[in-house]
Amino acid sequence: MIQPVQHIWAPWRMAFIKADRPAGCFFCEAAGADRSQEAAHLLLARTGLSLAMLNRYPYNNGHLMVAPVVHLANLEDLPPATASDMAALTQRSLRVLREVLKPQGFNLGINAGKIAGAGVADHVHQHVVPRWDGDTNFMPVIAETKVLNESLTASYQQLRAGFDRMP
Repeated sequence: MIQPVQHIWAPWRMAFIKADRPAGCFFCEAAGADRSQEAAHLLLARTGLSLAMLNRYPYNNGHLMVAPVVHLANLEDLPPATASDMAALTQRSLRVLREVLKPQGFNLGINAGKIAGAGVADHVHQHVVPRWDGDTNFMPVIAETKVLNESLTASYQQLRAGFDRMP
């Protein structure tokens, strides 16, 4: 007996696909946001030199990005203090993700330049993607759909609380 086709919807992807790319830089906008606007920017934490924010179009739950406050395209152009601060915020992000979401591993990476896959090529940033055993399956390959088990709002609230608890 043939099973009926099951549908899994990923409606947030269409907004990304169809959207005009806004002028400006969302990292810079988040860096300039006041405390009351942080949730709207999915801003999880910031220091004087860098920030951590959830990715609006994540590969996995808890996918966040760490970026410098300064708008520079290339990692090698960052002042040493900024590069060091980003590394420290990445370490903090890993600790918070381990505590809150309990992933079994991580993918960390910087896509340097548009040709390397950078969606925002003019503001360097590092991706921190939590991974779990079995989180890769046929859906992205066959259906071009990634199944996420939690909303961005729920992920933001949990992770923000974690960042607020863990300095």
